[in-house]
Amino acid sequence: MLAFLNHHHLEALFLSVLRLSVWLLLLAVVFLPLEQLFALHRRKILSKSLAGDIGFYLISGLVPGLLLSVPLALVAIGAHRIVPWHLQAAVAALPLWARAAAALVVSEIGFYWGHRWSHQIPFLWRFHSVHHNPTQLYFLISARAHPFDNAFTRLCGLVPVYVLGIATPLTPSGGLIAALLVLGITMWGFLIHANLRWRLGPLEWLISTPAFHHWHHTLAEPRDRNFASMLPVIDWVFGTYYLPRKGWPEAYGIERELPSSLAGQLLHPFQLQPSPPGIARSVPAER
Repeated sequence: MLAFLNHHHLEALFLSVLRLSVWLLLLAVVFLPLEQLFALHRRKILSKSLAGDIGFYLISGLVPGLLLSVPLALVAIGAHRIVPWHLQAAVAALPLWARAAAALVVSEIGFYWGHRWSHQIPFLWRFHSVHHNPTQLYFLISARAHPFDNAFTRLCGLVPVYVLGIATPLTPSGGLIAALLVLGITMWGFLIHANLRWRLGPLEWLISTPAFHHWHHTLAEPRDRNFASMLPVIDWVFGTYYLPRKGWPEAYGIERELPSSLAGQLLHPFQLQPSPPGIARSVPAER
């Protein structure tokens, strides 16, 4: 039985890596030409960090889902038992498109606060700083994140959706909404981290763009802005929106350079010594 389970797990792992490899190929086919034709900053495709970026991409595709499987199942079961049945029935009666739209808005609010807490709380920043460490942005930086940081922000986005019954793994349609939500936000993440000089004019109030998110990664002031992943209006509501009509950040990264190796960055948050001053960033007061 143990041998069978090991074989089964290895087969599942192989299929997951294969799936992620196919996605990586598709992403490269789409973004590499675009980042050459519409590059914001000149950068080498075969950079020194490429191997580590691919490693983080694979880890981000494999580990967070495993970390979240039990907590999200418990949240879904708890919500099913605690939330009033008439509210669940009202939500279930909504058309699929309405539930999907509601899931996007609610999850974005949850993600916003999870992301913002990751900047405000020093312990969480130790994990999130791995994502902010790169000094150059391109599409793969979206996946260059510590798996615990990735799992935390995803949890913050999905918990309110599950609690309200908008999406749930307990029903086929609810599971579909959750899967599409994660897929959509993940794919959009590659776009907003891309090395593209695209601006969308008035539409930038409706949907996040590379310009919107690049200002989130700036090393200079103003920092700690633009926490939303897809809906900039949430930052406007909570007083952290920043997107000038012209100009882009001149430098990216954090004050202290982290270990250069993938293993070093994965282990960095667990070091016992306190973070040096300036690592944990404060968020500007709400307007």
